[in-house]
Amino acid sequence: MTDQPTCGKGLAEHSSLPAKLGELLSALAENLEVHQNTLVLTDEHARAEYRAYVRLATEHRGIAAQLRSVAEEMAGYRELPMGAHDERAFSDPRIVEAFESFVRREEELLALLQHALERDRAMLGGMRR
Repeated sequence: MTDQPTCGKGLAEHSSLPAKLGELLSALAENLEVHQNTLVLTDEHARAEYRAYVRLATEHRGIAAQLRSVAEEMAGYRELPMGAHDERAFSDPRIVEAFESFVRREEELLALLQHALERDRAMLGGMRR
């Protein structure tokens, strides 16, 4: 296969996004699970928190598994031969708008992660003291 860009290569390249999101959600699930050990279950509110954490950890594990699966599928299309495209269709504003929307969501996610990272680093620093 040549070094020419193809849609299959694009899918494979973009597979890192669901893969990394899956890893992030798995780590979040693990944090929810280990936090359960800190709860004093004789307390009514702690039991409610425990139930919430159990449910959320399970949900996050399932979502993470789905993200890993779709990432693997996307990566598997790397050698997909390039199909014929109607070049005129690329002038459809919906194509540009859809990609603009994707890029905006990437920017929003980046900002969210930067804010969360600052908060979580501060919390981690407090935990290490």
